[in-house]
Amino acid sequence: METYQIIISLQSAFATLLKGDTLFGQLCWAIRNRFGENQLHQALDGYVNNQPFAVVSDAFPENYLPLPKLPSNYFILPEGEDHKSLKKRTFLPENDFQKPVQEWLQHAVNPKSIINTLTEQQNSLIHFNSLSEFHPQAHNTINRQTNTTGPTGFAPYSVEQEWFIPGLRWTIYLLLDTTRVNVADCRQCLTDIGSFGYGKDASIGMGKFKIDDFQTIQLPAQPDANASLTLSPCAPQGLDFDDKHSYYQIFTRFGRHGDMAAQQDGKPFKNPILLANTAAVFGVAPPQSGFIGQGIGGNAQLSKTLPTTVHQGYAPVMGIKLNPKESL
Repeated sequence: METYQIIISLQSAFATLLKGDTLFGQLCWAIRNRFGENQLHQALDGYVNNQPFAVVSDAFPENYLPLPKLPSNYFILPEGEDHKSLKKRTFLPENDFQKPVQEWLQHAVNPKSIINTLTEQQNSLIHFNSLSEFHPQAHNTINRQTNTTGPTGFAPYSVEQEWFIPGLRWTIYLLLDTTRVNVADCRQCLTDIGSFGYGKDASIGMGKFKIDDFQTIQLPAQPDANASLTLSPCAPQGLDFDDKHSYYQIFTRFGRHGDMAAQQDGKPFKNPILLANTAAVFGVAPPQSGFIGQGIGGNAQLSKTLPTTVHQGYAPVMGIKLNPKESL
């Protein structure tokens, strides 16, 4: 598989986090809508048998990587900072990746530090304490048959929208099997997603972005790497990882169908999935493929509405040299 680094600029508010597994699902719909259902089925052939055509990462602030979810005794703690302030250090500058993992917390930064690097717009961003802000957007219930608010009258409600700070670009990492989907077609499909909108409320203008750069790279790895740092959620269940040196936070993905399937048979919801969240560390050397995890679904396991539905349980990884905590 080829590895690509994609730089995007956000063009609107977002109602759904830019997570790799969700973006993969949108990519599948974009392939289906542009090139047809047969092309998508060909791309997904072997997906649940460790043969994904694409593995997509989360979006990270440009020039930063996620700090791994490791116990604090794996790190040399910065002096003079309490636990609360240390928890805010969630991003590692890319330039510090090759330094020993024990030193990473000392070099990690909080979102405010990233904002301070945007010097050109410093005055307009000074009130931001995080990379985004939430603002309510007013809506009203409409009867689509009568194009009115219906017999109950005015029925307003609000929806939270996430607005990211202007001037900050984001990085997505993509592993792509170019024998099944070539890079030009994949880029076009990602462009389609950015133009039409990503995630929830795309039909009313949410989730728009544009691609600023799309280039081949090699995912960095530390010398003698013995562990893998994940760049998106993944499904590690049943895989042969060293459980004594694997650390992750779990979450349940309550997925739902997108695109046309969201309205099909009135059953948009998929079966829930238990995943290890992004920035997990697994005690396994990074494989040559560049990803770990497994494909989920098929054979109506995730959805009876679309029995062939799959979910990205794979994650791109970066190899790190993890010292057992007993030696620290």
